[in-house]
Amino acid sequence: QVQLVESGGGLVQAGGSLRLSCAASGRTFSSYVMGWFRQAPGKEREFVAAISASGDNIYYADSVKGRFTISRDNAKNTVYLQMNSLKPEDTAVYYCAARVYRTIATRGGSYDYWGQGTQVTVSS
Repeated sequence: QVQLVESGGGLVQAGGSLRLSCAASGRTFSSYVMGWFRQAPGKEREFVAAISASGDNIYYADSVKGRFTISRDNAKNTVYLQMNSLKPEDTAVYYCAARVYRTIATRGGSYDYWGQGTQVTVSS
């Protein structure tokens, strides 16, 4: 069992930055693919970014490419999402997720463990 706890959300003005963190329990964090997803009110959950177990392979949604950066520190059992040039449309609850299989996936259904989410609100 893996427990994921997100932090770092908040209220920021458009153009600003936030850094989300996701701390994982357990000794097998370094073997998991990690992903970030988000869900805005009235919308379906959508993929944001994912990183392979080693950190060598990274995918981004087109909507965040060039603005967001996903990274991980396996020694600290933590994955990060650096968000720059934030836009009002980035407003959502952001979730981190862990996938047991080693191939990167962009579908939420492919992930096995989820955090409780952290709210990000970008004002215009």
